[in-house]
Amino acid sequence: MAHGTTVAINVLIEGKGAKTGLITTKGFRDVAEIGRGNRTEMYDALYRKPRPIVDRYLRLEVEERIRYDGSIMRALAEEDVNQALETFRENEVGSVAVCLLNSYANPVHEVRIGEIIEKKAPEVSVSLSHLITREYREYERTSTTILNAYVMPVVGRYLESIEQKLAARGFSEDLLIMQSNGGAMTSSTAKRQPIGMIESGPAGGVIGAAILGKMLGHDNMVSYDMGRTTAKTGLIEGGSPRVTMEYTVRGYPVRIPAIDLMEIGAGGGSIAWIDSAAALHVGPKSAGADPGPAAYGAGGTEPTVTDADLLLGRLNSEYFLGGRMKIFPDLARKSLEPVADFIR
Repeated sequence: MAHGTTVAINVLIEGKGAKTGLITTKGFRDVAEIGRGNRTEMYDALYRKPRPIVDRYLRLEVEERIRYDGSIMRALAEEDVNQALETFRENEVGSVAVCLLNSYANPVHEVRIGEIIEKKAPEVSVSLSHLITREYREYERTSTTILNAYVMPVVGRYLESIEQKLAARGFSEDLLIMQSNGGAMTSSTAKRQPIGMIESGPAGGVIGAAILGKMLGHDNMVSYDMGRTTAKTGLIEGGSPRVTMEYTVRGYPVRIPAIDLMEIGAGGGSIAWIDSAAALHVGPKSAGADPGPAAYGAGGTEPTVTDADLLLGRLNSEYFLGGRMKIFPDLARKSLEPVADFIR
């Protein structure tokens, strides 16, 4: 069974990941915040760099040094690791990213830190950078490792839930998870490296569009895929999706191979809201699958794109999901009244 999902990207876009800490080489705690001098929004005068996922007081340093050629310049000070774990415990950190200088050339110190964490804080999720992206470029590697750690606990619980439900139904084969690059990995690998499934669901959509295009005789296309929390577009050239080795999510660089997609936090479950300047916004917060849009009658009360589409006549309340699901226009109207009254 192969499964594609947007759970990891939704966690990032909505900012609902685990409280994360970082262990890095002494002198490099601010790499994740300094980043690079480039601007992702070149002509936006109000552009601000994204706030680091890991606050500075949780970006902790350890004494160690690996040279560019992999030789050990300074041994790992294990007491620094123990002290960092104590700080994380006091601040209820649920996931730890470990990214040491030049560990792509020799990961021995990262491996040792992982062993210490597993022994002294087994309840904490751990992401070691050399297992995530074994390439140079300190900022991108640190960012990718932090993102992996940030989504790991949520993705782990999600996949375990699927495995349990499948087992209860007698499924005993491998559960494969769609990767961002269009391939697949086992669920056990996905639990350790969830960053590889950031574009899992959207990647499947682009591949499906490419196959459909070939069936219709079209090799060059633009695909569009709107889900509950996000909307994505992809470019298909010569019958194949374009692949990139690095991309950004909410301004954070991710250094893994992935199908090249443009994504925004606007899907069927995206919630409409009014800011302090009386401007209307939609997303990135979403009603998700549970409770979902108000029209579903599952407990949702906030106004979503789906509720608006229903009242505008774009959705047929009598034939939703092929007539298999009942939805409620009166609940959609009730959820939208505060926003509509404010705008009016």
